[in-house]
Amino acid sequence: MAHRQAAAAYGADGADGADDRRIWGSAMPTVQANGIDVYYEVQGAGEPLVLIPYLAADQACYAFQVSEYAKHFTCFTVDLRGAGLSGKPEGTYTTELLADDVAAFMSATGIDSAHISGLSLGAATGMWLAARHPDRVRSLSLHSAWPKTDPFLTSVVQGWQIMAQALGSVTDMVIKGIFPWCFTPELYAARPEYIDSLADFVRSRPMPPVEAFMRQSGAVLAHDAQEALGSIQAPTLLTFGRHDMATSTRFAEPLSTGIGDTELIVFDHCAHAPIYEDVQTFNQQTLTFLQRHTG
Repeated sequence: MAHRQAAAAYGADGADGADDRRIWGSAMPTVQANGIDVYYEVQGAGEPLVLIPYLAADQACYAFQVSEYAKHFTCFTVDLRGAGLSGKPEGTYTTELLADDVAAFMSATGIDSAHISGLSLGAATGMWLAARHPDRVRSLSLHSAWPKTDPFLTSVVQGWQIMAQALGSVTDMVIKGIFPWCFTPELYAARPEYIDSLADFVRSRPMPPVEAFMRQSGAVLAHDAQEALGSIQAPTLLTFGRHDMATSTRFAEPLSTGIGDTELIVFDHCAHAPIYEDVQTFNQQTLTFLQRHTG
């Protein structure tokens, strides 16, 4: 079951890199960064790799990736502002602000530079991090990314906002509203038990209140890094699911053109979340890129 696999993946040894509290095992570190508490976990050994979650998710969303990445990298998985166990202050959230949070987190934990990886909102945050703090980024992996929110994506995200408010539950909205954008109809038909397991995993995680989701999704709606793409210096991997509609391959060309050094991978049998729909292929191909840019 996916829920048990993910839980097992996150039962691996971790390390607390904050202050003098380096603890191996079940450490639950939080650091002050950019005026908020930022929760994170650490697993593995090697060059640092910071993984930035997607909308409403906490750092455990990358359980299937960290189980492989941690064999080669020191993986820092972090909860963004407004989600997980990190702070959820009031105010306007932007992807620029979230990027500055991650940069401050890196300073607080002594990470001079790292490989940066993110999916969806995590990718939007990562591109701003690479543009605003280029010395921090050794390589950049942008999965299901987009340079500027267009009218179609705006309509999709506004629908999620309406559903979250109507249901009064971000958990239920993610399972009933966001899942169908993340997975293909074929996956629903062939592996309903896997979809159920992923839903159980979502239910097991610390999900944000509706108000925090509205602020974080507001950052998605306002995202516009188009003019900043040229400031990205790091070698960049772009990946998309062939059947993704929310952040489809319509965004591949403007990202490839705007960023100087890019590679493109399209996962043929996936929608918005190849990290779950084709775990083995996703891990193999993204790990190949990461290892090529170590040292």
